Amino acid sequence: MQDSEASLALFSLLYFLSVLTLTDSSLSRITTEAPPAASKCTLLNSFQPGFVVQGDYVIGGIFPLHFNLKMPDLNGTYRPPSINCNGLFPRAFRWAQTMRLAVEEINQNPVLLPNHTLGYKIFDSCGYPLTGQRAVLSMLNGVNEENSSMCTNASSLLAVIGASASALSIVLSRILQPFRIPMISYFSSCACMSDRQKYPTFFRVIPSDDYQVKAFAQLLVHFNWTWVGLLRVNNDYGLFAAKGLLRELQETKVCVAYQEMIPLPYNRQAGLRIIKVMHSSTAKVVVVFAAEGQMTPFLKDYMTQNITGIQWVVSEALATASVFSGREYYPYLGGTIGFGIRKGHISRLGDFLQTVNPRRYPGNVLMPPCSGQESLLEQHSAYMNTSSTRVAYNVYKAVYAIAHSLHNLLLCQPGRGPFQNDSCAQSNNIHPWQLQHYLQEVNFQIAGEEVDFDAKGDSVPYYDIINWQRGPAGNTEFVNVGLFDGTKAVGEELLIQEDGIMWAGHQISVCSASCLPGFRKAVRRGEPICCFDCVPCDSGKISNQTIDCTICPEDSWSNNDKTACISKKVEYLTFDLLGIALTVMSVVGACFTLAVCGVFFCHRHTAIVRVNNSELSFFILFALTLCFLCSLLFIGKPTYWSCMLRHTAFSITFSLCISCILGKTLVVLAAFTATRPGHNIMKWLGPKQQRTIISSCTLVQVVICAAWLIDVPPFPSRNTQYEHSKIILECSVGSSLAFWCVLGYIGLQACLCFVLAFLARKLPGKFNEAKFITFSMLIFCAVWLAFIPAYISSPGNYADAVESFAILASSFGLLFCLFAPKSYIILLKPEKNTKQHLMGKEKK
Repeated sequence: MQDSEASLALFSLLYFLSVLTLTDSSLSRITTEAPPAASKCTLLNSFQPGFVVQGDYVIGGIFPLHFNLKMPDLNGTYRPPSINCNGLFPRAFRWAQTMRLAVEEINQNPVLLPNHTLGYKIFDSCGYPLTGQRAVLSMLNGVNEENSSMCTNASSLLAVIGASASALSIVLSRILQPFRIPMISYFSSCACMSDRQKYPTFFRVIPSDDYQVKAFAQLLVHFNWTWVGLLRVNNDYGLFAAKGLLRELQETKVCVAYQEMIPLPYNRQAGLRIIKVMHSSTAKVVVVFAAEGQMTPFLKDYMTQNITGIQWVVSEALATASVFSGREYYPYLGGTIGFGIRKGHISRLGDFLQTVNPRRYPGNVLMPPCSGQESLLEQHSAYMNTSSTRVAYNVYKAVYAIAHSLHNLLLCQPGRGPFQNDSCAQSNNIHPWQLQHYLQEVNFQIAGEEVDFDAKGDSVPYYDIINWQRGPAGNTEFVNVGLFDGTKAVGEELLIQEDGIMWAGHQISVCSASCLPGFRKAVRRGEPICCFDCVPCDSGKISNQTIDCTICPEDSWSNNDKTACISKKVEYLTFDLLGIALTVMSVVGACFTLAVCGVFFCHRHTAIVRVNNSELSFFILFALTLCFLCSLLFIGKPTYWSCMLRHTAFSITFSLCISCILGKTLVVLAAFTATRPGHNIMKWLGPKQQRTIISSCTLVQVVICAAWLIDVPPFPSRNTQYEHSKIILECSVGSSLAFWCVLGYIGLQACLCFVLAFLARKLPGKFNEAKFITFSMLIFCAVWLAFIPAYISSPGNYADAVESFAILASSFGLLFCLFAPKSYIILLKPEKNTKQHLMGKEKK
């Protein structure tokens, strides 16, 4: 038991010890010896029921017929007066009359409980645990306390119908539990009471709050109310309902902006503080778990602050509270949505209420005796309102559940009973626990509705969705706009007629507005997930009102608004400005080379052509022409064949060219060395040997390229990593080792050629070709040394452009350094194109 309940029980015990006393003689006998047979307990104070009818089987009823309680002074100097209840609760009075009507109908029914009658004792709980305990203890003493001995005989009470508030039902159920008397509540929905270990004798005809909080969560999600306030009463009902709702909201996108408790008893200062929190909050939807009696003083303070526009979402305890149907409440509560207990129809209730003479009810006069012709006063409309029986219908079902259970118990045949040795209960000595067994198994229909209890004592989860709308007279009407059926599949329980809803003014309640497409949610530090900032998506990501941005597929990219993925632009070295420039350079270089070749061919018999080994010159010009043309292979969309051809053709042609230059260098060096006495090296560098050197050096490169193509050949690839917004089509080298081996071999040839030419640069002669070979190799090496870092740092089409430019630059360097001086003499200085001039032996 919680601390508050323990304190309440202690206070109740002290009160009953103060009002129930023993005579002095009885007290002395108790403290000394056993009393004689003539002695008996004396009742010095009594608590009479509001309504009593005797019958074969008696059931109890506990209703909050009043809602105000004045506690007596317990100073111990005089006999404490009785607890004073005041402020008649018309709805509860109607509930009590519904119980009386149901008993009357059952007693008149020839099929249900034939030859037996039901009696009842109806007590007023005043809506407070203390008076509720007093009522249930008085109930246990028989039909009438004054005419029944308190200390003898067993109680004839079989079951209790009550109570209204969950906090009160918890207390009463624990009092009845030792006597194993079942209690059926018509209005207590706290989920805590579904625990059969703590409340084994508790039943109810109202759904558990476990279902109601699920309905609340689905309603908030349905209307996209992601930022709400939570207002609850400070008792077990409010505590467990709030915990259940927060548990359900954990799986949703709904956040609670604040959670406040209405104090009991009500404190105006605390209430005004709560109202200030509500007014300052950006949450325009407020969820309420409280009953009308608890909300009335709070709402009066709320109305004095002239706050409007709040969308109230209320529980079943408040959804159909007729006390708020007055026109003065509508500006503040109009548009409220709530879950109401399932509406039922009791055909005779209206006529029965007209015949009730409230003067028979002790301690209160509701109205003078009615003849049926009087006009009903406005303050009594809640009592006579039978157009929307909900809680009263629950009372009606509870009475019939007891009657059907008792009927089934009486139909038991010996030898087929549910009790020990297949026995049945004795009709003249029925124990409450025997009736509870049949209550657990009862199943019947009333007005087309099936009534039964599950293993926890709960009934079918079904709610009407109620909307508070303005009536013709300006008052509030409770209009049914949907339902929640807990028996349906998950996700199908909620059915709402949105067109029929009248709103309070705020249909949107969010901490942060939804992000536009192209933005993502960034949760603010230290705040709920519903509060966020909208941040643009990164490049390559899109969003369409989602929490996070999603990455586009590999071959797609985000548009400028980051709202859709579009196909990436495919790029490669094509015939654009750069490609055209490289093409022109390639064609011009090839043309220059062919022109030089033509010049050399036309002057092939001249000294300058013959002295420089015309065959090697033509080989070099042929190789340079191929070098210029192979750069064209780097322009255009890469294919499988173009990728293999561009690298191998470039490497073989350059290797051929450098091999020819190497052969020429060796010939030049050997020619001038052969002029020295005793040197006859030229016989080892004849035309045949020169061809062998060129073929051998070129063959090495051919073997490397063949191995490259067989092992891991170059292939076209799609580069999406360097520039994420584009797809760069490029040729992957396949084997990096083979690629660098090819370049390394060409570099080795060039370095060897450079060294030999450098050694022969000072040999005699007017035209020493070794100098020009040295310059050409120097340019060649410089170009390809610069190529390496440029190639590594340039992706895709830029890498192809760098490689193509390196081929052209080195080819132009070789062409001009080797053949420009010769062409100059052939075309412009023919007088110098003699053997004597070239050997430096011309006459002066």
